Amino acid sequence: MPTYSAPDGTLLAYHDHGPGDGPPVVCLPGGPQDSAYLGDLGGLPAHRQVITPDLRGTGRSEIPRDMASCRCDRLVGDVEALREHLGLDRMDLLAHSAGANLAVLYAGRHPERVRSLALIAPSVRAVGLAITGELRRETVQPRRDEPWFPAAFAALEAIGAGKATADHWKAIAPFSYGRWDEAARAHQAAGDERMNGEVVAAFGAEGAFDPDATRAALARFAQPVLLLAGEVDPGAPPVTMAEFAGLFPNAELVVQPGAGHFPWLDDPGRFVATTAAFLGRTAPEAP
Repeated sequence: MPTYSAPDGTLLAYHDHGPGDGPPVVCLPGGPQDSAYLGDLGGLPAHRQVITPDLRGTGRSEIPRDMASCRCDRLVGDVEALREHLGLDRMDLLAHSAGANLAVLYAGRHPERVRSLALIAPSVRAVGLAITGELRRETVQPRRDEPWFPAAFAALEAIGAGKATADHWKAIAPFSYGRWDEAARAHQAAGDERMNGEVVAAFGAEGAFDPDATRAALARFAQPVLLLAGEVDPGAPPVTMAEFAGLFPNAELVVQPGAGHFPWLDDPGRFVATTAAFLGRTAPEAP
């Protein structure tokens, strides 16, 4: 597995999904957790080489001596070190869920190094948007006829009321997938096993985010931006994703029908068609 050195000497690993055409797309995972949960993003490497790093403290990357270095804003240096290691002057940057926080911080700090930005079911912590409990409940209503819905909806209401327990968080897992089938359950279980609570806590620790500064930087980010939302994803509802897209001067929002938080699992063909088309429009011309 290829590795590179972070600015503080921590050895970091990444997966190289080739051979795809054109320059690589760097994809930042959510969690933060082992990037293995991304798989091959529904087959995206058939169109472009895809690089998925394991953020420090996750997967094959080293656990740093100082866990405070796992804070989201401090990971920007790791992304820049990866770009330099790959020999890229500019890169297409794709990010999922919590990884979008890191992606927008990087884009704000190094806009000249980003050719395009694709945010998949992105977290909104770095830009300070609010997702109300009412909006989350409205977003999942199209699934009310599914057999697991009553228990999951009750758990969602308890979480929104500030009464969350571990069982409640487990009960809402079906909302993250367009189909709560055996494959989805296996994907969810594997993700739970990969999660390191200490790294997660450090990622979002106090001081990690300055929404006003980030929003100001994104308002000056002129490169093309794609926001892809799952139609029934309460974690990144389309209404909020439209608000997120409005923070950029050159962004488009695509809502994938019937998709949850992992749209490449729910409909790989549609996800890849949307993402590859966007990346194709922003790719440099061959010499």
